Amino acid sequence: MSQTPVRTRIAPSPTGEPHVGLAYTAMVNMALIHQGGGGQFILRIEDTDQTRSNAASEQSIYDCMRWLGITFDESPEVGGPHGPYRQTERREIYAKYAAELEEKGHAFTCFCTPERLDTMRLLQKKQGKKPMYDGHCLNLSKEDVAKRKAAGEPHVLRMKMPTEGDCTFTDGIYGQISIPWADVDMQVIMKADGLPTYHLAVVVDDHLMGITHIVRGEEWIPSTPKHIKLYEYFGWEMPPTYHLPVLRNPDRTKLSKRKNHTSLRWFQGQGYLPQAIINFLGQSFVRFAEGEEEVMPFTDFLTKFDAAVVSKAGAVFDLGKLDWFNGRWLREKLSDEEYLAHVTAWANEGDKLKQALLLARSRIVKLAELPTWVGPVFQDDFHLTAESFAGLKSTPEQTAAILAAVLERVEKMPDFTPSAIWDELKALEGPLGLKARVITAPLFIAIGGKAQGLPLTDSMALIGKSLTRARLKAALALFQQTTAEDVQPAEEPC
Repeated sequence: MSQTPVRTRIAPSPTGEPHVGLAYTAMVNMALIHQGGGGQFILRIEDTDQTRSNAASEQSIYDCMRWLGITFDESPEVGGPHGPYRQTERREIYAKYAAELEEKGHAFTCFCTPERLDTMRLLQKKQGKKPMYDGHCLNLSKEDVAKRKAAGEPHVLRMKMPTEGDCTFTDGIYGQISIPWADVDMQVIMKADGLPTYHLAVVVDDHLMGITHIVRGEEWIPSTPKHIKLYEYFGWEMPPTYHLPVLRNPDRTKLSKRKNHTSLRWFQGQGYLPQAIINFLGQSFVRFAEGEEEVMPFTDFLTKFDAAVVSKAGAVFDLGKLDWFNGRWLREKLSDEEYLAHVTAWANEGDKLKQALLLARSRIVKLAELPTWVGPVFQDDFHLTAESFAGLKSTPEQTAAILAAVLERVEKMPDFTPSAIWDELKALEGPLGLKARVITAPLFIAIGGKAQGLPLTDSMALIGKSLTRARLKAALALFQQTTAEDVQPAEEPC
């Protein structure tokens, strides 16, 4: 008797740099395929957030997955029999299924304005209630709905939900979970722009693409009843779910890009080995015997994976432990040829070494000076202090404001090229009340470690958004720390 092939997927949104959690999720998908005797792994791009999705972020997803050695049987890049694999290219598919839900009475048209919804939620909060849709448009007549649609009144489609009893399901990580139906909101499933929300799209796509196991983060547990109900409305069988505990810092706070290094691009730029990252992430799913070697290749992880091992409290993302794994791999697990290949690939990623050498050409009088100019492109830590920024024309307060403003602009830039960066810096002259040359001065130090370096915007583009962001954050933290120290109260007398 033949076994049904396992089909799993990841479905990232191309709205920024790939998060390390994407690799964490992809690994579990691959382990389920391996332990299920084979199957297919699909990459689907969830790009319905048109204000934030961009092609550069999508390309970064492909590049980072390849770097980690994670490949796909079906994706926008390689194609496949269940395409298209970008949600924006599946608009007609979602419209068909949304219409089916409304026709069968499982969904309703909602004309509530954002202003009304904001007022509703504010009132519910004041009353100590959970903010949820109040059913204002739930019982509109078909005639009224048709009339208001014909008049061009903006609207969305919401799904109907039960109000009594519990939704009980079994998760592959958390076991049995029960959520009262009364706590599940009447979710918007089609937005006013005609594109679906995640909830409708993920259910339709997973069913049509034959997904047999759903792996995603624990933050989606509260939404699972909505998906269960959608599967029921369509008459489909929902695949088993595996909700992965979020990655956490050693202090148990959630791993966040605003506080931590979470971008796979940052780890790649810092020279971490993909084998070490896979090893580090994989340890959360493997039970090692006492004294057993923890350094393991990807193939060992796929074989040893055990969902029962996963800590429900979340895997601790300890950079110190990752450094330990990376050092072990560099020193012990690579041949000389493999080591040199990794070094070469790291130095030449994005043609970085070549471009840095060319940028340094206008700064040198002899080749022996090249390390001084090119070194900062590859350096890990400049060991800067607030005193490193002394002597600038900007005051410490202005310098901090410059770093914060540039960091905010960098975070939002989809096009990270020298010209685009320069345009953003020039645009800050008005808000900051400073000339561009004053704005760029502290950036040379933050990005290159000293007041003089390679051309600034070229350097920022060369090291990439992730490392640029990390260096700006590190520099800004120096001023925030100084400010905090300045306002510390004096010690109380003994």
